[in-house]
Amino acid sequence: MTNPILDRRDFLKAASLAVSAGAMALNSSALQAADSKLKLRKAVKLSMVRGKGTLLDKFKMVKEAGFEGVDVDSDQPVEEVKRAMTESGLIVHGMVDYVHWGQPLSSPDAAVRAKGVEVLQKCLRETKVYGGTTVLLVPAVVNKEISYEDAYKRSQVEIKKCLPLASELGIKILFENVWNNFLLSPVEMARYIDEFNSPDVGCYFDVGNIVNYGWPEHWIRTLGPRIGKLDIKEFSRKIANEKGKGAGFGVEIGDGDCDWPAVITALKEIGYSGWATAEVAGGELDRLTEIARRMDEHIINPYNA
Repeated sequence: MTNPILDRRDFLKAASLAVSAGAMALNSSALQAADSKLKLRKAVKLSMVRGKGTLLDKFKMVKEAGFEGVDVDSDQPVEEVKRAMTESGLIVHGMVDYVHWGQPLSSPDAAVRAKGVEVLQKCLRETKVYGGTTVLLVPAVVNKEISYEDAYKRSQVEIKKCLPLASELGIKILFENVWNNFLLSPVEMARYIDEFNSPDVGCYFDVGNIVNYGWPEHWIRTLGPRIGKLDIKEFSRKIANEKGKGAGFGVEIGDGDCDWPAVITALKEIGYSGWATAEVAGGELDRLTEIARRMDEHIINPYNA
């Protein structure tokens, strides 16, 4: 039996669609790239913020370090987050659905998938309360027990259950490219997103996650307007080769193999404007300030100049 996911004709069709979409994005973005309104906004993951203070103390620390926004976890007390936003002036631009690893939408267990849907819907509702615009989701996990094809089909079925709520609330579900053995090329990710035929899904593009097996600027051009937000981290191929793949992330922004000028050029070509959120080893004020400084030097200031 022919595998519908890997069928050569389907792949070529998907590639053609992705290239066409990319071409349209580039044609329309030629004018957008010259628009002085194109801007990156600097944010941080709440999970990076250390210290023993209250949530408000942490929000104030993030603001003092030089960030405009924060991406919060799905397990935060809503009223505390609202108070911290109001009193710090920090923007909650979105949420991260952290159960997507432990309770993946690709699980063979229907009860696990149901829990994943429940938490995703909770995130959508809470993001609306905060005035955010997106929920970050790892759409599926592939492993020895979960085949690629099953992950593809199951995750789409479960995510579709959440689209009516996402549409009603005006919140987008953005799929992150991570090391989950799934959506391993930009063409495939573009196809996966497009098959929902919905404006309420897209990509939360993690620049550093690609470097181990590709080039971020290539992915950016293929995904084009499907990219809704950015995660910012660095990666060193040399360190990964010497010490193991995960060790490649142990390098500061600007000191690894991310070609930030090429990334900036590609983002401007597709007309990207929006949040760039750090996802690196965190800490308290001094550490967060250093992260903000490096983001400004290598990404934010060159882009916004």
